[in-house]
Amino acid sequence: MDQQLLAQINLWHEEEAFENIVDRLQEIPEADRNYEIIIQLARALNNTERYRDALHQLSLISEQGKNDPLWHFRQGYAYYSLARYVDALQAFELSRRLDPQSVSTLEFLEWTKPLAEKMVLQNKRYVAESEAAGQNRGTGKDVPFASFDLQSFWEDSDYARKSYVMPHPTAELIASIEQELGYKLPASYIALMNTQNGGVPVNCRFPTEEPTSWSEDHVAITGIMGIGRNKSYTLGGDLGSRFMIEEWGYPDLGIVICDCPSAGHDVIMLDYRFSGPEGEPSVVHVDQEDEYNITYLACSFEAFIKGLVHDDEYDTSAEDKEADLKKVAEGEFSPLLTELCTAVTETDNLEGKIRSICTKITEEKGHFVFHADELSTLMYDLQFWLYTKTYPYPTKKKYVDDYDTMIACSDGEFSTGGYAPAFITDWLDNRIQLGKITVTDRTLSMTNEAIKQVIEQLNAYAAPANKALLHSDADGITAQLQPFIFIDHDNKSWSVILNAGTYKQALFDTRAYEGFEGSGYDWSSLAAVFLEEKMPELAQHIHFDPEAGMFCVYSSNREALVKFALAFKAACEDHDLISDLFTRAELD
Repeated sequence: MDQQLLAQINLWHEEEAFENIVDRLQEIPEADRNYEIIIQLARALNNTERYRDALHQLSLISEQGKNDPLWHFRQGYAYYSLARYVDALQAFELSRRLDPQSVSTLEFLEWTKPLAEKMVLQNKRYVAESEAAGQNRGTGKDVPFASFDLQSFWEDSDYARKSYVMPHPTAELIASIEQELGYKLPASYIALMNTQNGGVPVNCRFPTEEPTSWSEDHVAITGIMGIGRNKSYTLGGDLGSRFMIEEWGYPDLGIVICDCPSAGHDVIMLDYRFSGPEGEPSVVHVDQEDEYNITYLACSFEAFIKGLVHDDEYDTSAEDKEADLKKVAEGEFSPLLTELCTAVTETDNLEGKIRSICTKITEEKGHFVFHADELSTLMYDLQFWLYTKTYPYPTKKKYVDDYDTMIACSDGEFSTGGYAPAFITDWLDNRIQLGKITVTDRTLSMTNEAIKQVIEQLNAYAAPANKALLHSDADGITAQLQPFIFIDHDNKSWSVILNAGTYKQALFDTRAYEGFEGSGYDWSSLAAVFLEEKMPELAQHIHFDPEAGMFCVYSSNREALVKFALAFKAACEDHDLISDLFTRAELD
């Protein structure tokens, strides 16, 4: 290879400009590509996640490469990334035999061995179950779902029809989807899609013999993707199989066929590693939160469908939500998040406000996870501000690399336990497009106006009452609420009162010309705005009973009243927030 070209390739490699390497080397006619050019091209293709193309290029120089440890290593790397662990192990073993001192090879061998052993066991199970199922062929039972009730299989709901269901697929559509994905669809899958093309089944759980990030003994699905392209949750849709493989990093071992409740953190796939692209694939669960761990489920799509059971058999949602609420309220922050919070002087009680936002997220979703909703976006904004306040002007790669050490996959207890990289990169691209984050010489920074907005949103959240305070005596709560007073009545009701006329009087004086005096009625009007806008989930529990000289709020739900009172007191201490709320208070 020309030395000038080699120097340029090495420079691009250091800069991680792998596409430049691929483009430049593919400009060279195939007939003029020698061994060194092809081995460099294979490395670049691996680095751009085009593993099948890399294997093809390596196959062109297999005779020359059989004694080159680098050739075997790059072949092993491609096999490993495609989850073909048995082939990867063989390639890494050959690479080690030729170069026993290679640290990279030894590392991959250590990672690959247990995965290859697991894959061998899965293959044995696949073969045994497939042979057992094959004994029924020729008896009439080989017709897909011949003895299975498909009439009551699908759930009929607006969500299913809107998000999944497509018209029955034509033969032309099936052929084009198969060509696009590179695999032949199972006959049983096509048969099911001819009853309804995609949707949500009545039974959405499948038993497992090993634990996953979802459960100790089962996995769950949200829906089954149909054959089509016009809806997101279809095989060729914008959230379909190729998207999950190319954007979310799932191994290219087949077809993503079902999405799961984790919103991308795990999926169900048709696995063609044992059958080949034309054969009958097994069905596996792939767990992004456990380094894309693959759990074997069934020897065929039909067996998977018949093995689904109802949610009621595994309903732990209440326990899971309670566990996540406890984690959010009490879990220790990661070292990095702790460091970043310590550097903040622009707002007080930052940890409490973070916990408050994440508590609301968990209450709304049922578990602690960030998606693309408003509160999650606030957490993305907040983390970026905190990070760049201490470590200014990171590159995009540096920030994305460090992101998971704050909350997503952190060392602390306060963690979502995983994250979807696409959510982070999409959020970052959106913020850059909106001008909230600027790019200068490939480094990132948040604008002053965007930082101000983050702080304003942050200040709208006060720390939730912790369990100890919720169950403390009235004096202990009053100490936190002063000058408000917490009263525990004997008839199982509770109230919080304030003698009007002194506390925050200057606030009410700003609208004295309208008739506001700072009376109990004025306080009640202000508190009602806070309740409606900041804590609407407590509205059914909170009631007001003001008098001219006294503000009074009461409830028969002690915990709800304490949470409201603490949050309202914190809002009163935030001048900008309470002033904004007061602009919408109505004179009684």
